[in-house]
Amino acid sequence: VQLQASGGGLVQDGGSLRLSCAASGFTLADYASWFRQAPGKEREGVSCIVGSDGKTVYADSVKGRFTISRDYAKNAVYLQMNSLKPEDTAVYYCATAQGSRYGSSWCPHLDDYDYWGQGTQVTVSS
Repeated sequence: VQLQASGGGLVQDGGSLRLSCAASGFTLADYASWFRQAPGKEREGVSCIVGSDGKTVYADSVKGRFTISRDYAKNAVYLQMNSLKPEDTAVYYCATAQGSRYGSSWCPHLDDYDYWGQGTQVTVSS
């Protein structure tokens, strides 16, 4: 049972990357999120996709540049990152929850997550 995050790498300012998070050993639930943690900073939520209708939520810092999506058939969730900036440099983590105390109105509470991926490094050079 694991979440496998991949797709990170080194990209220039303004470039794009697509992160993938594949679930194995269990079925990806309706609640999935991407987080990131830069050196010396706290982990922050980047985006989530919630509920069966796929409502998406984004941090202000990535709105209009990042897109979260999921594929039930592939049991995976993705994060398309465009117009990357040096301040996007961080380790990116995916996480999934079977349920959320907030329902489909917002991203799950941190304590609601059941599985976490191992993280994938994204580095944006200026």
